[in-house]
Amino acid sequence: MNHRAFLTELFDAAIAAADPKKAIAAHLPQKPKGRTVVIGAGKGAAQLAAAFEDLWGAPVEGTVITRYGYACDTRHVKVMEAAHPVPDAAGIAASEALFEQVQGLTEDDLVVALICGGGSALLAAPAAGLSFADEVALNEALLASGAPIGAMNAVRKQVSAIKGGRLAAACAPARVVSLVVSDVPGDDPAQVASGPTVPDAVGRAEALKAVADYGITMPPAIAAHLVDAPEDAPLPDDPRFARNEVHVIASAAISLEAAAAKAKAAGWPSVILSDAIEGEAREVAKMHGAMTREVVRRGRPFSAPLVMLSGGETTVTIRGKGGRGGRNSEFLLSLAMELDGVAGVTALAADTDGIDGSEDNAGAFADGGTVAAMRGAGVDPAQALAGNDAYTAFDAVREIFAPGPTGTNVNDFRAILIEA
Repeated sequence: MNHRAFLTELFDAAIAAADPKKAIAAHLPQKPKGRTVVIGAGKGAAQLAAAFEDLWGAPVEGTVITRYGYACDTRHVKVMEAAHPVPDAAGIAASEALFEQVQGLTEDDLVVALICGGGSALLAAPAAGLSFADEVALNEALLASGAPIGAMNAVRKQVSAIKGGRLAAACAPARVVSLVVSDVPGDDPAQVASGPTVPDAVGRAEALKAVADYGITMPPAIAAHLVDAPEDAPLPDDPRFARNEVHVIASAAISLEAAAAKAKAAGWPSVILSDAIEGEAREVAKMHGAMTREVVRRGRPFSAPLVMLSGGETTVTIRGKGGRGGRNSEFLLSLAMELDGVAGVTALAADTDGIDGSEDNAGAFADGGTVAAMRGAGVDPAQALAGNDAYTAFDAVREIFAPGPTGTNVNDFRAILIEA
């Protein structure tokens, strides 16, 4: 049995469960008397827009924004591209285009918002009094902080002109139906892409608390705005949102269940540890490693053969300069060190959007011999981990997993195959 090929099949099953057309078909809204306008943001927004066009069967117009290289052909909806994970000027232009798209709507019109992971960086629109440079500096500070996604989004929503429900507010009096592909632990739609069309009850006080709790170094202008801004992001009880609907159409939970079903069909028992694991990637890996060793050595808490699955969104605190890799690659490097010399174990960790951080891979493979192979290739795994350089380490032993953009995003996918 080719274990890496089998793990790839499980990954593919997880992606198929989040197929845009299948996900949207079950949540199509009622057609309006007036216009249908599509807006959207995220690394799978173009694929969602193409699927919606195919399913809608009526005139549609709109604009969505996705990451460079993630666009696909659409007939009526304009697809714009911008930078991720650090915003660029194209994100500013795309955000402005979204606001222009929803101007002059009436209560007879329908806005369909297609929202998925990656939108936080793509939707660059600093609040009044802040500059684009301030937003870029904030994003870099948040990415380097190791703070969980909820804490980062609490801050983003208070310093943006488009996040935290503000884009939906601009659509009023039209009805907004948000179709959300969740990439956040717990599947709170207000957290996906920092909730441009889904307001959040979290206000400025919680944002300031997050900054203090996680020791986030704020750019001076951002810090001042958090204290002195004239108003918070709109709250869910704002009357402009009264007719709106929100549907989570795909998530990590659904995708992990599909992978588990695929494993079962192939004769491999499986267990889903959680679809909402957060924390420092290298530390989460230690827990997975300890559990794997317990299964191998003592047959508890589960018996082999087994596939252990998990999802969620880990974080990485940047400790070095010049390192290459994302949170899934870093997780797997730490896991490989925990499982050094353990026979009968093969693992895959990958981001379901196909890109782990800013590199060209979704993640990597590892087994009990990976660390020894890295040393044989002249790479010190501990040094690579210390410098956030997991990509280089896995590339040296040809264990990079690079399926390319998948057209969806339901966060981390981790699968550990344990032989009998």
